[in-house]
Amino acid sequence: MTTCAATLTPAQALRLALALSLGAAVSLGITRFSYGLLLPPMRADLGWSYTLAGGMNTANAAGYLLGALMTPALMRHFGPLRLLVGGAVWASLFMAASGFFTSAPALLAQRFLAGVASAWVFVAGGLLAARLGTLQPERAGLLLGLYYGGTGFGITLSALLVPPVLQAAARQAHGWAWAWWALALACVAATALLASAARAMPADAPAGAASPVTAATPGSALLRFGWALAGYAMFGVGYIGYMTFVIALLREQGASPGSITAFYALLGVACVASARLWAGLLDRFRGGGPQAMLNALLGVATLLPVLSAAWPVALVSGLLFGAVFLSVVASTTALVRHNLPDAQWATGISAFTIVFALGQIVGPTVTGWISDGAGGLARGLVASAVALWIGAALAWRQRPLDR
Repeated sequence: MTTCAATLTPAQALRLALALSLGAAVSLGITRFSYGLLLPPMRADLGWSYTLAGGMNTANAAGYLLGALMTPALMRHFGPLRLLVGGAVWASLFMAASGFFTSAPALLAQRFLAGVASAWVFVAGGLLAARLGTLQPERAGLLLGLYYGGTGFGITLSALLVPPVLQAAARQAHGWAWAWWALALACVAATALLASAARAMPADAPAGAASPVTAATPGSALLRFGWALAGYAMFGVGYIGYMTFVIALLREQGASPGSITAFYALLGVACVASARLWAGLLDRFRGGGPQAMLNALLGVATLLPVLSAAWPVALVSGLLFGAVFLSVVASTTALVRHNLPDAQWATGISAFTIVFALGQIVGPTVTGWISDGAGGLARGLVASAVALWIGAALAWRQRPLDR
């Protein structure tokens, strides 16, 4: 049963945004970012270079790009709600499949397919969150932030789930496989809750193929988003290097398993808190200023563990990174919402998703390749920070569009 938009209360809107956030938890928080916790044991067990280890997330990002390209057509056919739930089901299955393989080509294929499904979930959920914001315009920034902040739930759950599973399976061959299966079960549970909550979406934000999905954004409008699109591509390059390799760097620096769990869990908690922290900024500004400021802060967070191996510095880095990085994603949805009519939102969001995916394809492998050379992981993260600052400079030049 759907809820009538006319009777939607602020509390109901918040509950629906939180329910949608489970999609972000599955698509990014678990399906993508849990890999950073699994990279060190898999690399040690399977004898990977950092380039190959980064290539796993490059494969995931390549799948995400394909999924983003497919999403507008799939939403026209199935509607965003069905695509959201169906994508979460497929992402759960591909996560489970990753525990059954040890060969690099098979694991690359699983990461690729999980990326395809993740894009379906993330883009469809972002569109639904944007529509929900039109029903509560005074809280639109908060509702968008809650959706994207759901990634933090997935990150925190991964941080609390993966280490004990790895410890319990330490005596078994390829014990990391059990962590993949545990994460897949978490995805299944989140998908079940998501499917149940989907029935409560307002009738005025329909699951079917409505005009926001079928309309095409004029090419001239997307070209006028050029600076923001370029900045967002550099964000994709820079942030994914940190999320892929920061755990490996902390382990190299001697951080204990308990410290790493605390670091990653608190990073996830900061992601959730960021919904409230930046909501006003996203509501007030129509240009690229929010994206630029947030990219610049991310560059600082990425550089901190390189400058010092002290645990308090690493903790500050994780908290700052978590409090900022998903708000960059939310800032692009807000930019589309502020500057385009709602009939063009789906294609606008997809355009940003595509350049985001292109950046993520480049980021992990390049960071891994740099990390295999002199300077190791520290130099790789310096390159990620530079990419983020370039993204900030590009986004700063983005001006609001005149409709």
